[in-house]
Amino acid sequence: MERNSQVSQGYKLESQIREAYGRVVYTQTCHEKRINILRTKNENIKVTQIVISALTTGSFLLTIISNEKVSATLGAILSLVLLILNTYAKNFNLIEVAQKHQNASDLLWKIREEYVSLLTDFEILDTSVIMEKRDELQNRTAKVYSNSPRTDSKSYAEAQKALKIEEEQTFSEKEIDVMLPNSIRRCNRNIGQ
Repeated sequence: MERNSQVSQGYKLESQIREAYGRVVYTQTCHEKRINILRTKNENIKVTQIVISALTTGSFLLTIISNEKVSATLGAILSLVLLILNTYAKNFNLIEVAQKHQNASDLLWKIREEYVSLLTDFEILDTSVIMEKRDELQNRTAKVYSNSPRTDSKSYAEAQKALKIEEEQTFSEKEIDVMLPNSIRRCNRNIGQ
């Protein structure tokens, strides 16, 4: 009876660690997706600023050459739009926010890999060691969460698609073998010997 209780407790502990690992992978992937969204948005704003600046300059040059009221009005409107866009870009430094997401992602990546190591060593470690490592990983994860910017629903949806459909964070045995040097590929050795 005691053996069954130990197996059940070990199963529960492993399940809890696997759940925590899954949450960390999701959050880390959400941060990665948020970084991509912010960088794309920043790039679009920069290109738009350049285009509007060119159009504004062109409309004012046209005013000087042709002395038309329409081009002056257009230039004034474009200048106003550019001012608003520049103010937005200044007040919401997207690259700075993206860097904060990058920092969180980097810290979570390390924690994620430590969870993998813990799950790999699970059967050879003492339960007290596993629980101590689990608690330490949970505390570090909580610290990262409290010090990092929040992700959004769009980032979560992209992370969900990447993880569930595109299997972004997983590799087949063959894919891993291709990335490794030939001398340590599993396909070149007999497993279990």
